[in-house]
Amino acid sequence: MIVDYLIVGAGFTGAVLAERIANEFDKKVLIVDRRLHIGGNAYDEYDEYGVLIHRYGPHIFHTSSKRVFDYLSRFTEWYPYYHRVQAVIEGKPIPIPFSLASIRMLFSQKLAEKLEEKLITHFGYGSRIPILKLKEIQDPDLSFLADYIYRNVFEGYTLKQWGLRPEDLSPSVTGRVPILVSYDQRYFQDPYQVMPKKGYTALFRRMLQHPNISILLGANWKEIEGEISFNRLIFTGRIDEFFNHLHGPLPYRSLSFRFENYPQPWFQEVGQVNYPNEYLFTRITEFKYLTGQNFLPYTTVAYEYPEVYDPSKNEPYYPIPRDENEERLKLYQKEAAKLKTVLFAGRLADYRYYNMDQAVARALKLFEGLTR
Repeated sequence: MIVDYLIVGAGFTGAVLAERIANEFDKKVLIVDRRLHIGGNAYDEYDEYGVLIHRYGPHIFHTSSKRVFDYLSRFTEWYPYYHRVQAVIEGKPIPIPFSLASIRMLFSQKLAEKLEEKLITHFGYGSRIPILKLKEIQDPDLSFLADYIYRNVFEGYTLKQWGLRPEDLSPSVTGRVPILVSYDQRYFQDPYQVMPKKGYTALFRRMLQHPNISILLGANWKEIEGEISFNRLIFTGRIDEFFNHLHGPLPYRSLSFRFENYPQPWFQEVGQVNYPNEYLFTRITEFKYLTGQNFLPYTTVAYEYPEVYDPSKNEPYYPIPRDENEERLKLYQKEAAKLKTVLFAGRLADYRYYNMDQAVARALKLFEGLTR
């Protein structure tokens, strides 16, 4: 088989690049993925009860980029969805991210008003404060609040999710879920918060529906490399695996899921409930909130369990952002720079904790640098 581009990985990065190359350059593309489906970790499917579930955990689309939103809108219709999350703290379901509303629900009115006033004075209404930054403030009341939030919201969840304490990770991790100095109870505050009406898999099918694009699933690209003639390779898998772990493996965290269906309309009050301190799982997601299938008389939820990544057993979900891992990544990036016909992009290839919109933006930017 002869193609212009071989793309390894059928997730957002690989699919966007395939679509752009096929449509704009009129080049032939072959996408190879070792899994039996397109869509990468965003893959969704209907379970036996008719509930559209996210097989690899909840994927909530949100972005501040009009460009990314407009691009994806070519392949799907949307419906508005504001993701709401609760965390069980001292037995109470509290809105997350932790906000002024959370303070009002946990503390007495007098203490809540004092904490609210000090947060607004120090940071301004509407601010987003990383927990580690809040812990640096030299004020007895805000120190109390920081310690309370750290202990009840961040510490236990981070230990379960990453196997590390918050201080042992890059600040970018804890900064993803800041403390909000507002009463906004939405999990995200981006201007575009939507979900694809027919799901992510349908979006990918439309994106890849081009005569120049061929797809080979359930295949290891190295095993078929000799059978494919191509000019350029775009690799979206693990960069350390590409180089046969020349500089040692880059660590990842993985997940496993337990899906349960219940004969009742709803299981919980919001789409996601976190359990920072209780149980082995970190959160429960109820998919009907995400998919808009309110008409179904039953519901499906997923219990999410963090795991150590083992290449023979599970999937590499999250790069672990630590200084020593960044140093090892730089060694692989130097190896990558030596290759003139191979490009690396995506969460695994870049070893970056991308959201979906960031993966799309990364692919669009990479495409801009390509020549016919």
